[in-house]
Amino acid sequence: MNTRVAPAYQELADRLKEQILSGTFAPGDRLPIEPELSAQYGVSRSTVREALRVLSSQHLVTTVRGVAGGTFVVRPEPHQISSYLQASFSLLATSRGGSVRDLLEVRDMLEVPAAGLAAHRRTAEDLTVLRESLFDPRTVDAEHVFEANRNFHVGLLRAAGNPMLEAVTRPMFGVLNERFLRVKASRRFWFRVDRDHREILEAVAAGDADRAREAQHQHLEHLRSTYTRIDRERQPQ
Repeated sequence: MNTRVAPAYQELADRLKEQILSGTFAPGDRLPIEPELSAQYGVSRSTVREALRVLSSQHLVTTVRGVAGGTFVVRPEPHQISSYLQASFSLLATSRGGSVRDLLEVRDMLEVPAAGLAAHRRTAEDLTVLRESLFDPRTVDAEHVFEANRNFHVGLLRAAGNPMLEAVTRPMFGVLNERFLRVKASRRFWFRVDRDHREILEAVAAGDADRAREAQHQHLEHLRSTYTRIDRERQPQ
């Protein structure tokens, strides 16, 4: 039986990745320069360059040009992680036939507790962001309503005060909204969303975690029929 041997650059990339994920190289650390890595691991400089390209494609390192430049371990931000995960979840939902029910189920698992945390942890700035994201469905067009809706949910996740929660929850919200709501939801739907958002905000502002969780759960339930209808209309006849 033939055993495929990984190319040298992949082996080096795997070793460096292990060091990054184990904390040997911390976020913001500069990796040794190419000649040093080449000598340390007994590989050519071209192998080092290919290994660093692999790590860059995995969003683990970034290269900075100039005198003070080099290759640095990235400092991950929630929105960057979310962007990568959203693309992956969207492809997964498409290739594996992920249903609206599945996506909403995950949102309920994540966003309902997040609303409760937001009621306990929100700051005055968080409340300002949430209030500014409210909209009047009678006076704004579909694109601006969509943007305001997104801003409210992102603001609520940030108010929960847990960047990991924000990073893993935003992608699910993004997949559903980008696929179903941007241009296909009715104005009546947005009136319902507006009422729900105001109820959630009122509970969060009052510091009432139980009420915030219930309001968020009911909001997701109200979304279900619209998502399901749009999903059905998207299916091939």
